[in-house]
Amino acid sequence: MRAIVAQRAGGPEVLEIAEVSAPEPAAGELLVRTAFTGINFIEIYQRSGVYSVDFPFTPGAEASGVVEALGEGVTGFSVGDRVTTAQASATYAELFTVPAMLAVKVPGGIALDVAGAVPLQGLTAHYLATSVATLSPSDTVLVHAGAGGVGLLLTQLLVARGVRVLTTVSTPEKAELSRAAGASEVFDYDSFLEGVKAATNGEGVAAVFDGVGRSTFDGSLASLRTRGTLALFGGASGQVPVFDLQRLNAGGSLSITRPSLGHFLRTPEERAWRYSELFDAIADGSLDVSIGGRFALADAAAAHTALASRGTTGKLVLEVTPS
Repeated sequence: MRAIVAQRAGGPEVLEIAEVSAPEPAAGELLVRTAFTGINFIEIYQRSGVYSVDFPFTPGAEASGVVEALGEGVTGFSVGDRVTTAQASATYAELFTVPAMLAVKVPGGIALDVAGAVPLQGLTAHYLATSVATLSPSDTVLVHAGAGGVGLLLTQLLVARGVRVLTTVSTPEKAELSRAAGASEVFDYDSFLEGVKAATNGEGVAAVFDGVGRSTFDGSLASLRTRGTLALFGGASGQVPVFDLQRLNAGGSLSITRPSLGHFLRTPEERAWRYSELFDAIADGSLDVSIGGRFALADAAAAHTALASRGTTGKLVLEVTPS
């Protein structure tokens, strides 16, 4: 089968198409013919050596496809089922394996490109919207990178719950996308603190959802109202330095959390609940999954270059098995 293989850490050019042996499903696993694979920043960190991985390395954790074979002991799935997952490995390939307990069936009516684009960012948006801060319909929140993959989905989920959403973006074009997703006001990164204060009559927001990190952290803390919550779920601009916890006291008994997706998918029941709510929202039209770019498997390096440029919007995917 064909797969993307990096022989060493480096730039996008190390991602090369190669013929490799097809995987076999172990006990409890599914073998899946890949349809679409989501492209995520973690794969850039792995490829470049920021995160330690073993080389040669095939990236990818998020993908949709069709079950080709079942490992010993698998129940609840059949050959031919359409499935998706955010928790596989080596999905930049024509075939991948995944523990059956970490995959879900894709409901009829939901296309495999959407099913391959939504798991990681959709599940992240879902746990942020439902599980990391106590929010009421009257609350106002700030979502950084409002035109990014998580930002667009998170904005829609929050607005559907009656929450007022303010966002940050880097260009006028991204501002339009963020407003279309439901943001009531959109700010640039240089003036978002002033914008938040003006939009909340000086009170601040109930929560800030910050996947940017170092460059927005101080402004995010200052944007919070008394007893507000900062959910720091990423570090696109770099990791936040060590800071004095007394700043939380001085800011008004603030809370800060550093959540990670795996901690919000701890049981089959929780995983099923989050996927079910996402699929239902997609099916009824209340959640639009924006696919900002499609690349052939052999063009994985170009996909990484595009994502790293921060000029993209929505989700980038590899179309592995043309539909």
